[in-house]
Amino acid sequence: MDTKNSYFTAKDKDGNTCEYEIIFKFDSEETKKSYVVYTDHKMEKGKMKVYANVYDKTGRSKELSPIETEEEWNTIETFLSKLEAEIHEEN
Repeated sequence: MDTKNSYFTAKDKDGNTCEYEIIFKFDSEETKKSYVVYTDHKMEKGKMKVYANVYDKTGRSKELSPIETEEEWNTIETFLSKLEAEIHEEN
């Protein structure tokens, strides 16, 4: 993963180089991992596609790792729900 500002380039599942925008990064005390949530700004069923992966926040590895467990997905979904609620409160 090559990062520059809040964007990075990576190969998609078909081997094409794509640019993604980082929406946010967070650490989970429950899973002891760091997560990155990002988008390619493509729409699907009227909503922007969003992706999430584990990343090495030390920077030693530039590779993204897959989300492996239901617990991790629940952690990400809970974080997203809290973020969405905060945004709605501000508006």
